[in-house]
Amino acid sequence: MDDLRKQVSATLQELRQEADELRVKAHLAKMEASDEWKSLESKLVKLESKAKELGGVTAEAAKDVGAAAKLLGEEIRDGFKKFARHL
Repeated sequence: MDDLRKQVSATLQELRQEADELRVKAHLAKMEASDEWKSLESKLVKLESKAKELGGVTAEAAKDVGAAAKLLGEEIRDGFKKFARHL
């Protein structure tokens, strides 16, 4: 009976330690996700700004702005996919 109590106590102690470690990891992951989300939102605002620029630029400048907007859009899309995989 004493051995059983020791085993259960040891298992409980291990599980508490694992729970504590996972709690810390979850908290850090949440902070990292929040930072990543803020970065993606900032990039989305930049893309919206570039989209507005397209209306008032020459055809030559529109190519440059359009190319930059396309790259930024792809970067945002990739970031969203990466973010979604963590959910």
